[in-house]
Parts: sequence; structure tokens; C-alpha cells
Amino acid sequence: MAIKGAIPVAFGDVFPVGAFATKVEPVSDFEASKGGQQVQARDKASGLPMWAVTVSDPDPEAREGSVKVKIPASVVPVLPDELPGLPFRPVEFEGLTVTPWVNGSGRLAYSFRAAGLRAPMAATAKTGPKAG
Repeated sequence: MAIKGAIPVAFGDVFPVGAFATKVEPVSDFEASKGGQQVQARDKASGLPMWAVTVSDPDPEAREGSVKVKIPASVVPVLPDELPGLPFRPVEFEGLTVTPWVNGSGRLAYSFRAAGLRAPMAATAKTGPKAG
């Protein structure tokens, strides 16, 4: 089989209605974390710290209401600005990949990773550059 590891996917294929980021937190390395001491997981390929971005999927047909997308980065990824008057942060992921796996219940699940994140291009084009 030619597919090995994570499968590259287009952002719009995974989130056709878009996505809203709610928070970013370090990913714990459960094997290294002991005695109440939390150790942040590191990417096996790059050695960079791993961060999990919690994302709400507004698609009414989405199987899950929210997912986590993991990003390896030397510093915490910065979420785009909230929409004016709302607590939502529209986001797009760059270099998105998916790894299917079978969870403990025998159900097919997906693990998402990305190279980075940004504000959606449509939102950036509508608001234009910020005055500084």
C-alpha cells in the first residue's frame, strides 16, 4: 500500500462550512508525566512541542461537534481575532493531515494534525489590513 502514516487533506474537505477555534493548550505526554508533573509531548519527527487547538465544527452534518487539531510549534500558536461582538475565532489550518484509527470502543476515529493555522482568507479579504 502506498499510503503510510498521516494522509494529507484539504481544509475544505474536512471543514466544508469552516471552523472556529476556541482554545490552544499543550498536549501532555502521558508516558513521561508522572506524580502530578505534566510533561509536554514533542513531535517525533521535528522534536517541537505539540499543541492542541480545540475546534468547533458548525456543519450540522458533522459527526463530532468539536475536534482537536495538533500542531508542532516552538511557541504556542496564536489564534486569529474573535469576530466582532462574538466569541468565535474563524480559523483555517495549513498542511492538514488525518490519521484514521480505531478507538477503544471499536469505532473509527480520526486524529488531525496541521503545520500551522491562520485566519480564513475570505475573512482577511473582507476586513482588510489593520490600521496600526
